[in-house]
Amino acid sequence: MTSVFRPGALALITGSASGVGFAFAQHCRRQGMHLALIDNNASSLQKASSILSSQSTGSGKVQTLTYEIDVSDLSAWGKVHGDLSSKFSTIDFLMLNAGLSRKPTTSQVWEDAEYFHKTFAVNFFGVVHGLATFLPMVQKSSGPAAVVMTGSKQGITNPPGNPAYNATKSAVKTVAEQLAYDLRTSSSPAHAPHVSVHLLVPGWTFTGLSGNQGPVPDEEALEKKPRGAWLPSQVVEYGVKKINDKKFYIICPDTDVDEALDQARMTWAVGDVVEERSALSRWDEKYKDDAAGWIAKEAERRRVYSFNL
Repeated sequence: MTSVFRPGALALITGSASGVGFAFAQHCRRQGMHLALIDNNASSLQKASSILSSQSTGSGKVQTLTYEIDVSDLSAWGKVHGDLSSKFSTIDFLMLNAGLSRKPTTSQVWEDAEYFHKTFAVNFFGVVHGLATFLPMVQKSSGPAAVVMTGSKQGITNPPGNPAYNATKSAVKTVAEQLAYDLRTSSSPAHAPHVSVHLLVPGWTFTGLSGNQGPVPDEEALEKKPRGAWLPSQVVEYGVKKINDKKFYIICPDTDVDEALDQARMTWAVGDVVEERSALSRWDEKYKDDAAGWIAKEAERRRVYSFNL
């Protein structure tokens, strides 16, 4: 089957001037794809474009288009559409990856409405705006095509400390699930079975959110990254395989946390609802020791099961 990642296809990626977005742009370029790069950092965007434009594809002339916008501004998306649609009729890979993690301006998080508004404006509405603007161009692709939304494990297990960020990533998960259903369901007005949808959930990754600013080559990032973190290119390698396999949930491990431990933690989190435990019981004094013990045993059970397959 032809891959989404193929010569002559068009990839539009937000948050593409650093981290996972830039690493996916590099992968797309290696496959001979045209690129539409969206980011709010002009200098990093220019540097990313320069690197990608010089990258050899061996498959003829490809275009690299750049758009410096704030993804929370719907009118800015309209301007991008006006330019991009004059050059291309379809999009084959739409990656909505731009995000931020901001802290409240006051120690009383529940009194800082602006913290919630600004986090949702980028992390959630940046995704909604991308879909509203460009999903029709993806649906027009001759296929296969894909929509990837970047989520977070914090949107699934919901650890205490940054409720706005967690809530936005939980909302992205919900939207991605609904879109996947609509595109595959014949009775839906959005039905487009040649378009797959994927929720990309990186593990601990050395990106701009953790000090790796701009489009940084792997060899340079290796010198600075924490031992347990993955490089963005490792997330791409893992993610591309899952995308090609048509997997919706792409829950990436890292050097410290393997797939079995992720699965055990998520299973416990869902169990709070089913078992009627306290909210976020994994961090509750009443349950935290039981949670730690159960998660460790469940993770080991999953490792043994996987090994025996």
